[in-house]
Amino acid sequence: MEFFCYHRDRSDSLPLREKLGEEHWSYMDLFTEQLIARGPTFAADGETPTGSVHIVDLPDPAAARAFAFDEPNYQAGVYRDVLLRRWRNLLGRTMWDFPGGSGSGGDRYLVLGLGPERTDGPTEPPAGEDLIAYGPLLSDDGTAWLGTAALVRAPDAATARAVLAPHRYAHVEVHAWEFGGRR
Repeated sequence: MEFFCYHRDRSDSLPLREKLGEEHWSYMDLFTEQLIARGPTFAADGETPTGSVHIVDLPDPAAARAFAFDEPNYQAGVYRDVLLRRWRNLLGRTMWDFPGGSGSGGDRYLVLGLGPERTDGPTEPPAGEDLIAYGPLLSDDGTAWLGTAALVRAPDAATARAVLAPHRYAHVEVHAWEFGGRR
């Protein structure tokens, strides 16, 4: 089962995040083979971390909750909240398989479409070569569609935002993001 996990940083937690850097990396190393995508999100300055994305394949919702809440930054109070949802990898690849690589042209973004206004379910990914990861956010049992999460290469946030049709969501968030991990 695939899960989307977005830990959002607590304000003023950067010193603690930096102090725990190696603990976080070591923890994530335990899941190297299960990770589909990972990396930090950033504030408008492009340098201040605002969160941490992990898309991971785990046996069940209990294992996903353990993954999210046993993470050292979460345990120490770096994060203010966690979005944890079942997810389906509609592209069938990891971010490391993305043909555009981690640094070839364009910026990278996390785009979250939350609280669908219409409940007719997820849509297929839009055509194009700029999708790094794309899939629906689902209920724990995988039956209810709750939104969509995408990692996108785009020239700017507005272009990244256009990956999700606005009429399908009550709220869309766009966050600067970059490839993470030691892979």
